[in-house]
Amino acid sequence: MKALEALLILFGLWLLSAILLAFPTMWLWNWLMPKLFSLPQIDLYESMGINFLTNILFKSNVSIKRNGND
Repeated sequence: MKALEALLILFGLWLLSAILLAFPTMWLWNWLMPKLFSLPQIDLYESMGINFLTNILFKSNVSIKRNGND
């Protein structure tokens, strides 16, 4: 039962962070894009989708291994 509660808490925190990161994207899009490029305004879910897509496209897959001697 504790494992289920922990998973629900983690999911809730993940969802909260996704929403908090989507708000600036939505506000900037709705402020700039309709005026500059005549694009429609977006809602919160579309801005979460844009954040998810940019995470996939621009995610760094490079891992730098550092020795303790440096």
